[in-house]
Amino acid sequence: MAVAVVGSVPDALTGGGNGAPASLDDLVLCHRSFYDCLTGRADALFELTDAVLCADGRVTSLVELSLVGEHRRGHGALYDALACGRIDLARLRRSVAGLAVPRAADGRIVLTVDISAWLRPDAATSPDRLFCHVYCRSKGQAQMIPGWPYSVLAVLEPGRSSWTALAGRR
Repeated sequence: MAVAVVGSVPDALTGGGNGAPASLDDLVLCHRSFYDCLTGRADALFELTDAVLCADGRVTSLVELSLVGEHRRGHGALYDALACGRIDLARLRRSVAGLAVPRAADGRIVLTVDISAWLRPDAATSPDRLFCHVYCRSKGQAQMIPGWPYSVLAVLEPGRSSWTALAGRR
C-alpha cells in the first residue's frame, strides 16, 4: 500500500495562519512528532525527508538526493532506509490530525477538493477498477476510461501561499 503524506511549516512561518510568527518550539515539536512516527531506520528516514524538502528543484534520482547537504549519510544508508525503514501510519495520522487548522482572517476554514483518476486502461485484471469520466483526451470529447478515481480534501492557507494541509483522501 502506498501512502503519501505532506507536512509543512505554513508560509512565512506563521502560527496556524493567524499571522503571528511560529516559535522555534513549534518547529521542534513538528519535527519531533514526525520523527516519533519513524519506527525503523528513523535517523536515515528523517534525513531523507529533510533532503527531499531542501533539494534545489526536482529530484530525479536517489543518488542525486543522497548528495543534498541535509542527507549526511552515504547513498547506502538511503537505500537501507527505503528498504528497511518503517513509518507508524496510525501515529502519523494522529499527529497530522492534531495540527492546528489554518484559518482565514475572519476565522473561516477554506477547503478545496481535487477529484482525479489514475487511468489504467490496460490493467484488465486489476481489482476495484472503475470507469472514470475523463475530459479532453481527444478532440475535446469526454470519455470513460478504466482506472481508479481518488479525491483529496485540503485546507488552504490564507493569502498567497502554495502550502496546504491535506485533510483527507479517498
